[in-house]
Amino acid sequence: MTDDKQPAPPSADVPIEQQLYAIRQIIQPRAVHGVFANWRIALVLLTQAVYYALPWLQWDNRQAVLFDLAARKFYIFGLVFWPQDFVYLTGLLVLAALALFLFTAVAGRLWCGYACPQTVYTEIFMWVESWLEGDHLARKKLDKSPWNSSKLRRRGLKHFVWVLIALWTGFTFVGYFTPIQMLVAETLSASLGPWESFWIVFYGFATWGNAGFMREQVCKYMCPYARFQSVMFDSDTLTVTYDTSRGEPRGSRSKKADYKALGLGDCVDCGVCVQVCPTGIDIRNGLQYECIGCAACIDGCDQIMDKMGYPRGLIRYTTENVVKGKYPDSGIVKHVMRPRTIIYTVLLALLSGAFVYSLATRVPLRVDVIRDRVTLSKETDEGLIENVYRLQIINKDSQPHRYTIEAHGIGGLSVVMASREIAAAPLQTIDIPVSLVADPVELKGRSMEVTFTIQSIDDPRVKEAVATKFFNR
Repeated sequence: MTDDKQPAPPSADVPIEQQLYAIRQIIQPRAVHGVFANWRIALVLLTQAVYYALPWLQWDNRQAVLFDLAARKFYIFGLVFWPQDFVYLTGLLVLAALALFLFTAVAGRLWCGYACPQTVYTEIFMWVESWLEGDHLARKKLDKSPWNSSKLRRRGLKHFVWVLIALWTGFTFVGYFTPIQMLVAETLSASLGPWESFWIVFYGFATWGNAGFMREQVCKYMCPYARFQSVMFDSDTLTVTYDTSRGEPRGSRSKKADYKALGLGDCVDCGVCVQVCPTGIDIRNGLQYECIGCAACIDGCDQIMDKMGYPRGLIRYTTENVVKGKYPDSGIVKHVMRPRTIIYTVLLALLSGAFVYSLATRVPLRVDVIRDRVTLSKETDEGLIENVYRLQIINKDSQPHRYTIEAHGIGGLSVVMASREIAAAPLQTIDIPVSLVADPVELKGRSMEVTFTIQSIDDPRVKEAVATKFFNR
């Protein structure tokens, strides 16, 4: 017999607390150098050079790229789009989606790893952080240290630079919708409008928060692409992959040791691939949805392989079929063109061709015909039937035009208007009252279809035909 008592099982009435979300561990990625790191730097510089410089570019004495919402005109270099041209935006979004599908099917999350704004601005903010606070070890030490004057000075300076970058990013964003030179003048004179002020601060705050604090949390939890990317992958998609057959069993060893005799693989279990990962995953555990395909782990692993004197490529861009031994790395290029990628490529080529052709043949003229709502038709003193219309003519060109107006569909139909020619200034909208007069002998039925034809005198290619109804009494 013993007096020791076993602990009583927990009562069903006792609540059990369970966390729904893991506590975030702050990631301080280690700096890495290599081919893919250079690509990331190049694309960060390229995308930001385009983003920050484009609003300042002038074209025909105006801003080259300007989305003037107030005037409902959208300028893109020599083209001017109106709300009625919304179909072009739809086409552009379809092309972007198809391109994303194609690139993902071929080589995984290239967009996420190299050109996504979240990745780009996180990279910029991390450059500032490394410059002011030191390498990843110094930053980890600073995170754990108590607050003092040195830490306050470093953190304060870092956030000051971050806020400057974020506000300039927000200012540039608003400069795509309000002429940026006017925006500068209003800012310097402290006469900035409320909407401009709101969007500069809001966009800047979002940039500062996402790139400075949330970072990998945006990629892991907020971005929907991380969740459905696997649908676009197949066994021939290039992804960042750890070669298990070559690396396992992993283990530390000296550079001079005969690791094969020790029964070890090429992986020295240094953990560099984890230390350089911006989302903090271990690629050796296989492909994970958190992986953004930045290939930092490839550069880090290659550096270790070089130091150990081992071949590069323990972690590399490769396909599942290569890892399974179905074909060698040399066969990757041959398997790029497969049914899925061929379909994406053909669709992208066809839609791109249609999009470019539509832009090239786009007629910079729009005509809307509005009937007189008071009287459908009336009889003139001469016994003819008259219908009254209002033509809204939009000159969508950056050049002035003169137009003539004709009507067809009824024998002997004549157009009655104040002037035989209509002059429209660049990007001008004008309303023209027009009457159509027909002999009742020519009218067959209660209503007949007629067509207005508006033709530019100075450019035969600018022509628009609009159908409407002519009513008999």
